[in-house]
Amino acid sequence: MIEIGRIVIKTAGREALKKAVVVDIIDKNYVLVTGPPSLSGIKRRRVNLNHLEPTNRKLDITRKATDEDVHAAAKAANLDSFIKERLKLNV
Repeated sequence: MIEIGRIVIKTAGREALKKAVVVDIIDKNYVLVTGPPSLSGIKRRRVNLNHLEPTNRKLDITRKATDEDVHAAAKAANLDSFIKERLKLNV
């Protein structure tokens, strides 16, 4: 279910509960994600698949798209506010 353009939620680390977009698949364990920083504050980085939860939303971007391309695609699909939104933990 993880594919290029898929919006995911980070479940571990200091960026937990923030959303990012998959821009490249590195191997069977890692993907490259970006927020982009102007939307969710997540910098482009390699992330373990075990630390991601996919959503049912996807952007139409190409492999290794720039942060500007991702931001433009999110705005065109009216998903920029969805990506900005941070989840809250209900304990």
